[in-house]
Amino acid sequence: MGAQVTALGISVLALLEERPMHPYEMYQTLIERGEDQLVKLRPGSLYHTVARLAGQELVVAEGVDRAGNRPERTTYRITASGREALRARVSEILRYPAPEYPLFPLALAEAHNLPKADVLTLVRERVTHLEQELAALDAMSARAREHAVRRRYWLALPYLRATRAAELTWLREFETDLSGGALEWEEFDPDTGARRTASDTPRAGDGERTPPAAGPLPS
Repeated sequence: MGAQVTALGISVLALLEERPMHPYEMYQTLIERGEDQLVKLRPGSLYHTVARLAGQELVVAEGVDRAGNRPERTTYRITASGREALRARVSEILRYPAPEYPLFPLALAEAHNLPKADVLTLVRERVTHLEQELAALDAMSARAREHAVRRRYWLALPYLRATRAAELTWLREFETDLSGGALEWEEFDPDTGARRTASDTPRAGDGERTPPAAGPLPS
């Protein structure tokens, strides 16, 4: 395939498929639609993306306008090549479950480097954040229904909710296993930094200190 289109580039091309816009209008529209939940959205990166798409001839400047004392704004429209690139890139992503390397699984893989009490505290904080995200997604879906927005335009919302809910369920089970002792964890000696699992029994006279008993876990 020819031009490579980034995630933000997909959003820009999709907007211009609707109608010509200037970058500021693109930014405002994406924010209003909550698409900052789907792509990393910053004004500077959006302007850079538009410039890159223009260099690839996927969009073209259509005209310049000025409202009052505001700076001139260049309006862009999608080209035939841009429309083809948009459809090809969306099709490619839908077809192949390519690895995306999210950070959370990496943190889980290395969580054993933290004391058990710290992991429990952090997981409980993450659970709270996820509960807030679920409430926000539910509110967005409710607004879409209230305004009779056609379902095909907000398919991402129930998908995001399902993935967040699945993570929340897994985290609650993980927290239960870890707090209840079903999941073995290394204990940290705060003085020496030594670590041992609950199943390790120090031998008499080996000089190893027994870590102090963990205090009450935060509720």
